[in-house]
Amino acid sequence: MGMGALMLPNLSAFGTPIDPLQALDGVDVKIKKELADVALNAAKSKGATYADIRIGRYLNQFVATREKRVQGVANTESFGVGIRVLVNGCWGFAATNNVTKDAIAKAAEQAVAVAKANAKIGGEPVQLAPQKGYGEVSWKTPIEINAFEVPVKEKVDLLLNVNDVAMQNGANFVNSVIFAVNEQKYFASTDGSYIDQDVHRIYPNFNVTRIDRESGKFKTRNSLSSPTGKGYEYMHARPEDKVSGIVTRYKGRYDMLEDVKEAARVATEKIKAKSVEPGKYDLVLDPSHLWLTIHESVGHPTELDRVLGYEANYAGTSFLTLDKWESKKFKFGSDKVNIVADKTQVGSLGAVGYDDEGVKCKKWDLIKDGTLVSYQAIRDQAHIIGLTESNGCCYAQGWDDVQFQRMPNVSLQAGKEKLSVDDMIKNVEKGIYIIGDGSFSIDQQRYNFQFGGQIFYEIKEGKIVGMLNDVAYQANTQEFWNSCNAICDESDYRLGGSFNDGKGQPSQSSAVSHGSATTRFNGVNVINTARKI
Repeated sequence: MGMGALMLPNLSAFGTPIDPLQALDGVDVKIKKELADVALNAAKSKGATYADIRIGRYLNQFVATREKRVQGVANTESFGVGIRVLVNGCWGFAATNNVTKDAIAKAAEQAVAVAKANAKIGGEPVQLAPQKGYGEVSWKTPIEINAFEVPVKEKVDLLLNVNDVAMQNGANFVNSVIFAVNEQKYFASTDGSYIDQDVHRIYPNFNVTRIDRESGKFKTRNSLSSPTGKGYEYMHARPEDKVSGIVTRYKGRYDMLEDVKEAARVATEKIKAKSVEPGKYDLVLDPSHLWLTIHESVGHPTELDRVLGYEANYAGTSFLTLDKWESKKFKFGSDKVNIVADKTQVGSLGAVGYDDEGVKCKKWDLIKDGTLVSYQAIRDQAHIIGLTESNGCCYAQGWDDVQFQRMPNVSLQAGKEKLSVDDMIKNVEKGIYIIGDGSFSIDQQRYNFQFGGQIFYEIKEGKIVGMLNDVAYQANTQEFWNSCNAICDESDYRLGGSFNDGKGQPSQSSAVSHGSATTRFNGVNVINTARKI
């Protein structure tokens, strides 16, 4: 359930049901600019020193099947306007789904009234980092096939075929789904930016269950796909998109039929696999697994609002306090650990041209040669860590949500020396090779944690000797990343990620990717998660 909540889109935010063909309609950019100017002029006339408007059209498509049945098809649209203003050093916000000039002007006036009321409470005035206006610009996810142009029947046929392949290869149950998202976002501000963006994402997924009738045991295996910032071309895998090994993994594009066939086989093998012996092991972690560890133990604790305590009520704060950054010598990880934040990586979930404050997106270091060097910061946080500009990582789930600091793509850089997975494994005396993500637990400061996975292989004297069950590893974040001993080179680099990372109150979700190559961590504590009766 926890992983399901992490992966699935926020169903409550889907919007109003529409005919699939309506998703192909659009709003003329000239009309958007006229509406934006109404909001900005109204806000300024009422006393706003700064104002921005987001005109958002959010499209979602969800196709779900189980065995031989279609469980559901949903096509939804959410369309409206959110206006944020700064008055007397305080923020104000208002939103409307009545996208007319009169309604937008009224919403702008409401936002100013909210800001003036907030200013009476007092507090430190908002300090916005400078931001130049870009004029009229646009950005679009570089897709080849718009998923919303692909007939629903084609998707249903694919998923039912996936289910049939799973059942033919021994699965007792199988669920399969395809999610598609299109965010059509227009941003304008009193800084002089008018930014039109068209963002696409897609996520195919399945879950296979295999039951052993004699013993009553059952095992599952999820797909090894990743949610991605691409179009429907992601579903058309080529030979170069397949990463061979004991289990086939994918980069660039995904073969759902091939993966489900292998998943049924692996689920059967898992039933017969032995339970792990607790102890210290060297861990070889595939990117399909490591992305989640990066997300929880690096991505969240380097969020500046979490560091400052603003997020204490939703999944905690961060052990990476400002004094550690100020020392310029806090050893987060080994010298091999270089972790970057990046909102520009092609194919990633977080890739956009400009964030929801009109800041051009970029790439920057968080951990350099193992040392903490920076955080994730937006315009009203930048001055706190001595920055003269925002990192461009502000985001709102929808037009009716206030934008705030959200995690960019946070990724472990590949190793500089040529090193394959086989090269890494042959140097391990006692270890475990982990593929796929699983359950996890982490404390309120993002420090002490436990991670499971999907598929576990025992390594002895440099060779994989069989499958294991009931594996989870425990460590604290600093200890774990300082045990990083080797990272495969760029040829093994792949992205994983979450379609629905939750944060804030009221909660908002965002999509984010995390990249890495296969990585080794030495001497990590492994526990046995089986329940003994």
